[in-house]
Parts: sequence; structure tokens; C-alpha cells
Amino acid sequence: MLNRKVIMAIADGLGDRPHPLLGGKTPLEHARTPNLDRLASEGINGMMDLIAPGIPVGTDMGHLILFGYQPQHYPGRGPIEALGIGMEVKPGDIVFRCNFATVDENGIVVDRRAGRIREKTDELAQAINAMELEDGIEVYFRPATEHRAVLILHGSGLSDKISDSDPKAPNDGKPYHKVEPLDSSEEARRTASILNLVLETTHVILSSHPVNAERVAEGKLPANFILTRGAGQMVDLEPIAQKLQMNVSCIAGESTVLGVANLAGYKRITDSSMTGNIDTNIELKAKLAIEEIANNDIVYVHMKAPDVKGHDNEPFEKARSIELFDHMVGLICQQLPENVYLALAADHSTPCEVGEHTGEPVPVTIAGPSIRRDRVLQYNEIDCAEGGLGHLTGEDFVRTLHGLLGFVKKQGN
Repeated sequence: MLNRKVIMAIADGLGDRPHPLLGGKTPLEHARTPNLDRLASEGINGMMDLIAPGIPVGTDMGHLILFGYQPQHYPGRGPIEALGIGMEVKPGDIVFRCNFATVDENGIVVDRRAGRIREKTDELAQAINAMELEDGIEVYFRPATEHRAVLILHGSGLSDKISDSDPKAPNDGKPYHKVEPLDSSEEARRTASILNLVLETTHVILSSHPVNAERVAEGKLPANFILTRGAGQMVDLEPIAQKLQMNVSCIAGESTVLGVANLAGYKRITDSSMTGNIDTNIELKAKLAIEEIANNDIVYVHMKAPDVKGHDNEPFEKARSIELFDHMVGLICQQLPENVYLALAADHSTPCEVGEHTGEPVPVTIAGPSIRRDRVLQYNEIDCAEGGLGHLTGEDFVRTLHGLLGFVKKQGN
């Protein structure tokens, strides 16, 4: 059997639409990408819908599919975020994405991010963590990046069919939402009631916390409330790595991606210099990708910046972030072993004119040993549509990679 391997380089939110500020080109077309174009010219190309044409997906769902799962396996954003920051999550737990926020005495949200608080969130979280409620419900809480955090409700008789308390942007200046059940079950009613109690209790605790007294004295907004969203119930999923008996790793600095990697049984590799923006350490990511492929079947290396710049409606900055992605891929190519395929992919499109995920497909490429080369010469949303992979789903793309490695079983005799 051939000893073949794959490195997949993922540019988060890469896909886009032609932009008037770029002369009618997409940021990917506008960017200078000699390494991506070379791989396109040496490999096979196509366009990928993560689920199906026109369906937008979140970063969590997009990566869940790229890591080998299907949409029906989605446990919710909360469990993925918890796994991404190393929290223990058990089947049945209800998990929420959270923001530290500022509310006034009437429950009006002054700032959904508490002045984008960064410092001493661990001290605030410690005051809430391990809270015990009636009926055996336990509350676990941990800070994530900057103003973000994760909350877990652990106990029996709970449901994730409840609403968000977060009014979401741009709704600062409005009251937070009381949590409501989203179906008629007793479990949903009970969970909504429990979470409302948790929010009220944490508000009392945080309002009198020394960290917030210090912030107020310094003229900063107090982080005196927790806004919750994205409820999900943890399910018992077999890790993809275990199911396929593959050795796999993921190099990323973004907690959502690391959470999906954890769920899928991938070895997670990160570093404080791997930021979720344009200043991420691409040299270290490339170096680790080469090191990891020596002992793994598949290595994923992720870059978040294109998605960030798409959300910020900055086409020139998105093009610059794509050029950094190109440079990272070039560094990988310089030391790529002969038996390794290099795949290019994205988890969704984030057009700069929209500032949000949309359902347009993303370009994909596979280059490497004995690959069927097509006639595409450039890596972008237009040229790759003419490629030999055609138009495929995320499941198709991942199965194609697994097939190149010999992990797809023959059907029939």
C-alpha cells in the first residue's frame, strides 16, 4: 500500500464576491498568490459547498464537516467552544457561549463586551465557577478569549431548546432577553428557569466583585453580567480519528477550530503567537505542519484572518491576509515531503460587502503525487470552477482526500 499523507491548509472565510473597490475582483483574485496559483496549476481543482448550494454555515459547522463529520452530528456551538478551551464536557451537559457584559440597574445592556475586557476575567470566572443549585444542577464557568466565556449546566432533566439571553449586536441600549423555552417540554421549561436564576445570581456576585470595583474606579465598564447564546447539548460522538484509525493533528489558534479538533480526536497544537488575526505566526504554523506530518496521516493548519477581514468589510485587508496565507503555504511547500498531498480549502465564504457568512461555494485544490492535473492555472473562485473536481460537497471533498490515503472501503466485490 502506498504511504501517502495530506496537509490541508484552511483559509477561514476565504470565499468572497467581486468588490467594486477591487475593480470587480474578489479579494482572492486581487491578492498576489504565487504559491496558491502554482499548486492550482500542478493539481486538481474545484468548488465546494460545505453542505449544499446556497446554505451558509458557521465556522463550527464548516470545520465539523472538514474534519469528517456530517451536519446531523452537530452538538451546538457551546460544546465546541468548551472543548476548544479544554473544559470537560459530558454527554447531556448543556453548554453556552457567553460574553462578559455590562448592564445597568434596569437590566439594560450598556455594552455586550464590557468594554472588550481582557484582564482578570479568570478572577471573575472563579467567583461563578462550581456553583451548585437545587435539584443537583452544577454550574461550570471558564473564561475564553478576551470578553468571551463558556458556561456549562451539568445535571439531569435538561434541554438545549431554550432561547438566548444575548440581544446581539447592534442592540446595546436594550434589555437583555429573559431566557424562554423553545418547545413545550418540561426539560426546556426547567432549563430556562435554571438559566435565568444563574444569570440573576451571577449578576449579584459580579456586581460586588473587587475586579469590577477596580474597573469602575479606573473609569472602565464593569463586567457585571453574563450574556448567553448558542445552547447545545453534548452528544456522545465517536472521534473520527478513532473511527478511521488515522493519526491526525490540527494546528490553530482559534478556539472553535481547536474545539472541533478535540471532538474529532485530533491532536491539538497551538501557541500564544497563533492569533485569530493578521498578526498570526505563519512561520511557526508552517514549521509545525512539516514536523507533524512526519508522524501523522493528516495535518490541518488553519488561518483565521481572511474571515475577520471579511466581517470587518475590509477588502484590501482581506486580500493582504490571503497573501499571508499564500506565504504560509509557500513555506510548507519548501519542505513538503514527496509522499504528501497539499490540499487548499476554506470553511465558508465571508464576502466583504456583506460582512457575514454566505452560501457561495469556496475554491479547493489538491496537489501532490500522481494527482490527475486539470487545466486550471490560478487559485480563485472563478478559475477553480473549471477544475477537474467539479462542484462537490464538503463530504465529497473530505472523502476524496481519505480515498487518496486508502481509508475509503471498496463497495461491492
